Amino acid sequence: MESPHGAAVSAEDFGLEGPRGRVFRNVTFSAEPGELVAIEGPSGSGRTCLLLALTGRMRTTEGHAETGGLLLPKQAAAVRRIAALGPVPGVSELDPAFTVAEHLGERALLQGRYGSPLRALLRPRAERRAAAEARVDEALEAVGLDPATLPKSGRTSVRDLERLEALRLSVALALIGKPRLVAVDDTDLKLSDAEREQAWALLRSVADAGTTVLAVCSEAPGNARVVRTAPAPEEADVEEPAGEDATPEPTTEKETADAFAEARRA
Repeated sequence: MESPHGAAVSAEDFGLEGPRGRVFRNVTFSAEPGELVAIEGPSGSGRTCLLLALTGRMRTTEGHAETGGLLLPKQAAAVRRIAALGPVPGVSELDPAFTVAEHLGERALLQGRYGSPLRALLRPRAERRAAAEARVDEALEAVGLDPATLPKSGRTSVRDLERLEALRLSVALALIGKPRLVAVDDTDLKLSDAEREQAWALLRSVADAGTTVLAVCSEAPGNARVVRTAPAPEEADVEEPAGEDATPEPTTEKETADAFAEARRA
């Protein structure tokens, strides 16, 4: 039975072909609700596109997937309602000019106005404000971010945050809406070994609390379910047969970006 909180995720022969070749293909896996799933592969291998496809934000061309019991790409709109994005460059980035408090306040306002049932909007203003503050506090506690410890507390601008602090803030913003799945891009980008361990510990704690986590990375941790968008190292030298109609896979970030843009327009 599907969990009332975390969302199970599965895919079978899932793939995306863009105007310049295949972005990713033959993705097959199954993850239970509340699992930490690491989407591993080199930059340009379709990791971000797969992440967006599994969260209902990009239409694929091959195979099928399910997120929270909802079929992709057919029920993508419904998947978007249960899956929240953490940091994804070009899609859900933090505004560097905003302060931490402004980001949190804006997300709580939007959640209260558009993400709550109608009966919640009819409650007294003081109750709605208290509920929003409680939701923000709960999200911050879940990611281990205390604005009081920042250089200017909540008035600290995003541009002044360390990379790990920005990751915590992005995940907290995603959690404010109490999603069943959270997706994070470039998890281990520009992090030291110690910071990388902290980042994975953060995402593991979110998953352990019941929310399924999809996280793009270049190297997956040992305690995650790994989904690869490129052959494992020992398979890298094995060439696949190529016929006359074979379509080359994207080999540069520019090609992947072109496919990304085309897929989003589809």
